[in-house]
Amino acid sequence: MLENVRGFLGAIFIDYRHKLREQLRKLGYTFADWHLYNASDFGVPQLRPRVVIVAIHERYADGFQWPTGISERPVTVGNALHDLMASRGWKGADAWRAQADEIAPTIVGGSKKHGGPDLGPTRARQAWASLGVNGSSVAETPPDPDFEGMPRLTVRMVARLQGFPDDWHFAGRKTAAYRQVGNAFPPPVAEAVARNIKAAITVRRLHAVA
Repeated sequence: MLENVRGFLGAIFIDYRHKLREQLRKLGYTFADWHLYNASDFGVPQLRPRVVIVAIHERYADGFQWPTGISERPVTVGNALHDLMASRGWKGADAWRAQADEIAPTIVGGSKKHGGPDLGPTRARQAWASLGVNGSSVAETPPDPDFEGMPRLTVRMVARLQGFPDDWHFAGRKTAAYRQVGNAFPPPVAEAVARNIKAAITVRRLHAVA
């Protein structure tokens, strides 16, 4: 299983996709295909369109199916992060939750080329501002009780918007940790695809044993 940005499907990369599929088939992966998913289809409170590439060895290929996602709408940014925003007693947490009433825009900033930890260029920051989030940088801690203005997100908050469990450990200080989070493939999407890969392999092995 591989992951790439939505641009992978562009017309400019048609030769690249063809070569990739041929290389995988030469290695014995009869099934080699890709699918565009939005992370929000799997309960992640963020749109985040990503291409998933799956290659299955010929003896397992017939058993693989792409997952279909879930029917429930993901929670809003406000509901997803309210407890973290209020964790230091911020008095404005409830009002902020009411404003942050949509899922998050796609989180960016994981690449070293991007620079420091922030939530993206001007257009991305404007989208965050509409949710009451200051996207100019990432905070060390949640707002204190008397904070006024638009709060910044912490690394832990961004990780939750990516679909990571709260006990997931990220190595290094803020910038290093944010790069790990910002460039990540949302775990719920990866899990759903991986479970179907596992199912294809498991079914084939059970049939072989029988």
